[in-house]
Amino acid sequence: MTNDKKQVLGHVMACSTQIMWGATFVSTKVLLQYFLPAEVLFTRAVLAFLALMAIYPHRLKLRELKQELFFAGAGLFGIVMYFMLENTALTMTYASNVGIIVACAPFFVAVMVGFFFKNEKSGIFFYIGFVVAMAGIIMISMSGQKNLQLNPLGDGLAFLAMISWGCYSALIKKIGEWEYPIVAVTRRVYFYGILFLIPVLIQQKASWKPEILMKPEVLANFLFLGLCASAMGFMLWNLATTWIGAIKTSVYIYVSPVVTVVLSVLVLHEKMTMASVAGAALIFVGLVISQKKQSLFNRKENYIE
Repeated sequence: MTNDKKQVLGHVMACSTQIMWGATFVSTKVLLQYFLPAEVLFTRAVLAFLALMAIYPHRLKLRELKQELFFAGAGLFGIVMYFMLENTALTMTYASNVGIIVACAPFFVAVMVGFFFKNEKSGIFFYIGFVVAMAGIIMISMSGQKNLQLNPLGDGLAFLAMISWGCYSALIKKIGEWEYPIVAVTRRVYFYGILFLIPVLIQQKASWKPEILMKPEVLANFLFLGLCASAMGFMLWNLATTWIGAIKTSVYIYVSPVVTVVLSVLVLHEKMTMASVAGAALIFVGLVISQKKQSLFNRKENYIE
């Protein structure tokens, strides 16, 4: 496949994944009525691992033992830390707020990736966009505390989830340079995610009641999260990160809040205030500024090369 085709497909995969991931906030919110955050995460991770094993049953042989640390780190930050923080935040605040706050993850991806990789840098307008978007987040949070009675801790946990995602993106970019099969890479990341979740499940005395698991609503949401959002979603996202870069891929996180907010209103019947709408608009403006500058920077970089 030519590099041009990889670039086009990378953008398509990243955008499609975010449309799908936008629904995960709502789907997870439904499951949190029945299960602990760790139980939801562990179940979807196991389903994803089994699906990826079925697709690619071959063992991944690493060229160097130290590479194992990168896979373990990706499992810790991308599967355990990110989703535990996100799922816990969903128990404290609205799904729409979590979706919008986490949508600012591209800025943290840019910081993390820019620190470790000199070939992916962000210009001044990228950070101007960040300031504008953060103003929108503050507006949403203040509106939530005043009108929607949100717990500020929930917004804080969603903020920490963004940082975790930035770490994960940097690790996946490095792993992508080794050119291992993407299905095997994603499966190994999930393996470590499952491994790190076991102590959490023991500490929280997790349990799954079969009668609840077999409810159509519960089963459908778990299958969506495990097979679609986790197995297929992470596989496509990791491949897009390898083909078009971590920062370009992360830009498509901007699509997620739109899906999340619409589904939150339609499915969860959550309310939207004018302040929330204005805050979301500020986030969108900030992200557009950042995206435009990033594309200009990349075109200049490609021209020089």
